[in-house]
Amino acid sequence: VSRDFLPRGSGIVTRRPLVLQLITAKTEYAEFLHCKGRKFTDFDEVRQEIEVETDRITGVNKGISSIPINLRIYSPHVLSLTLIDLPGITKVPVGDQPPDIEQQIRDMIMQFISRENCLILAVTPANTDLANSDALKLAKEVDPQGLRTIGVITKLDLMDEGTDAREILENKLLPLRRGYIGVVNRSQKDIDGKKDIKAALLAERKFFLSHPAYRHMADRMGTPYLQKVLNQQLTNHIRDTLPAFRSKLQSQLLSIEHEVEVYKNFRPEDPTRKTKALLQMVQQFSVDFEKRIEGSGDQVDTLELSGGAKINRIFHERFPFELVKMEFNEKELRREISYAIKNIHGIRQVFPSFQAQTGLFTPDMAFEAIVKKQIVKLKGPCLKSVDLVMQELINTVKKCTKKLATYPRLCEETERIVAGYIREREEKTKDQVLLLIDIQVSYINTNHEDFIGFANAQQRSSQVNKSAVGNQVIRKGWLTINNIGIMKGGSKEYWFVLTAESLSWYKDDEEKEKKYMLPLDNLKVRDVEKSFMSSKHIFALFNTEQRNVYKDYRFLELACDSQEEVDSWKASLLRAGVYPDKSSTENDENGQADNFSMDPQLERQVETIRNLVDSYMSIINKCIRDLIPKTIMHLMINNVKEFINAELLAHLYSSEDQNTLMEESAEQAQRRDEMLRMYQALKEALAIIGDISTSTVSTPAPPPVDDSWLQQARRSPPPSPSTQRRPTLNNPPTRPLPGRGPAPAIPSPGPQSGAPPVPFRPGPLPLFPSGGEALGGPPQVPSRPTRAPPSVPR
Repeated sequence: VSRDFLPRGSGIVTRRPLVLQLITAKTEYAEFLHCKGRKFTDFDEVRQEIEVETDRITGVNKGISSIPINLRIYSPHVLSLTLIDLPGITKVPVGDQPPDIEQQIRDMIMQFISRENCLILAVTPANTDLANSDALKLAKEVDPQGLRTIGVITKLDLMDEGTDAREILENKLLPLRRGYIGVVNRSQKDIDGKKDIKAALLAERKFFLSHPAYRHMADRMGTPYLQKVLNQQLTNHIRDTLPAFRSKLQSQLLSIEHEVEVYKNFRPEDPTRKTKALLQMVQQFSVDFEKRIEGSGDQVDTLELSGGAKINRIFHERFPFELVKMEFNEKELRREISYAIKNIHGIRQVFPSFQAQTGLFTPDMAFEAIVKKQIVKLKGPCLKSVDLVMQELINTVKKCTKKLATYPRLCEETERIVAGYIREREEKTKDQVLLLIDIQVSYINTNHEDFIGFANAQQRSSQVNKSAVGNQVIRKGWLTINNIGIMKGGSKEYWFVLTAESLSWYKDDEEKEKKYMLPLDNLKVRDVEKSFMSSKHIFALFNTEQRNVYKDYRFLELACDSQEEVDSWKASLLRAGVYPDKSSTENDENGQADNFSMDPQLERQVETIRNLVDSYMSIINKCIRDLIPKTIMHLMINNVKEFINAELLAHLYSSEDQNTLMEESAEQAQRRDEMLRMYQALKEALAIIGDISTSTVSTPAPPPVDDSWLQQARRSPPPSPSTQRRPTLNNPPTRPLPGRGPAPAIPSPGPQSGAPPVPFRPGPLPLFPSGGEALGGPPQVPSRPTRAPPSVPR
């Protein structure tokens, strides 16, 4: 970076990880993630902001935190690279630091250096014992092969006279696979004297050229050479990941190519564009609506029933179920028939004995009164089915208008116009439905071919007959038996099979292990209130003769995931002759229902009319179940489809100005720009990869070395070279030296990152790196005596 912006001082200075992103740009400035939108051009302010942000989380008394500070530096002198500066290992807690400070810092360091795409710069001062380096020990734990570890020796200028680190830098003593690189940073006196980075690099170069122990390898020492080595490792890493990276970029390019073609031909100033787009959008909306209703094409919802499928369920399951729910209560019906017979005779009550002798019984008036009352009750289910279909049509419109979201006003107007028209048709459909019911009430056709007639009614049994469906399978599906106690296994899900005669359940849908078969005779179904803690919807089967339904259970509670599924099972049970129960909750208000009694003659008359009513209502129900869906289909669904095809466009033109309707949303404009930029970036990245693959030279990894000394160091550390030459090397240095941990880990770009920068081509390295020659500059200010350069991705 060639800028002095990292905090300096004694003791532990880096108390939070610093994620430093270097980005190539034409101008030089810095940005913090926690200060979005603010650009720092003065790097002294950058240092101050790092200190303030560190104190904000950790306090001012040496506390630490694993929450990183994110800093981006844009500069023409760097390549895109990420470096992470980590705290040094502290042995003894001070200030607000916790007792386990060493373990916390160690865990924080391991979190970063364990990543396989990071190089580790293991920084060790030259005037300490290398065999006891914490940085090298941690690096060995995560990189046992030594492929990601580079040793960096600092403070070479602070060694006592007569001592040097030549054998270490030549990788002869305590060797590493990638060797060691020596650097000389600025002293505190240089920093106080405002010595700039260029002058520090010159002084470093002069030191190595003039020192008798290092002059023969001066070209392999110093910060510029460290940059060159790290740059070469980055190049090697890019070459290794190129094939997979190229494939990923090509697949991304193909995935957006079709959409980009549409955007590339977009001309905002073209006067015909909005007209053409409006016509296409309305046509697409019409096609989508019809496909959702008719159930064809690619508009298939895999999560729930919708559109035409849901309307079909309303017609054939929900509507018949609602009709059956309106069926008359047996006790109440018989009571109404008896009252009707008596009220028809009025004051001229016929004596039973005289009536039996003369046969004076005319049930037609009582029959008609009861039948008309029952027919009128059918209005509720019929109108409810119209409401359900209307709601589903509006939901379908909302789903279809999602494709118009590019133009918010068009989407809003289309939804408003079509929904308004659906509600208009709803009113007309309801009028027609009520008219059909009134037509049925207006004339009671006792000559209908399916009507049993008065003669047969007196002989017919009142027993309810099941639908003639044989023993065919009506429905299959998963249900949970909800009322089994915990001691007996608790609630469990089974595979149920419903036929016209029985309800069976199996262990699974292979239907090999049958658990139980329940006959449907004398069964009824009723709702069960949903418990507070349960998300299931429950219904129950019970026996009308007060017998146990299943083992020693009086009720069999079955649970589904949704109320819609419950209604569907009830409708299926209805087809099998299992009717809803209403008698358990209905009682006569004045208590006459249970105490009502009739003479035998009146009972026979009531039974006759009751059979007649049952026969005639079967005819009416059959007719209504056929006519209502047809009426809704004709007056609502087909009419709405015709309106969308023929009149929607005209209504849109008349509602608002075309320019207003076809105004793009800000999100769409942003998406188009981002898509075009991504497309261009992918093409440029593929071109760059093509250049790299043909022109970049990579170097093989160095051969393994004997680094067993790292494992033996804790037991018997070997003497450092300086100890061999002069025993006083470990005397206190001339200025305080805060302990440092391992070098910052630097993730290198992998296949999942953006396009890699063109790596530096190895060649003669000038004294001062410029432009793309230096890999983002040194990872930190070179002359800081207490800091170590971070590592670089390979």
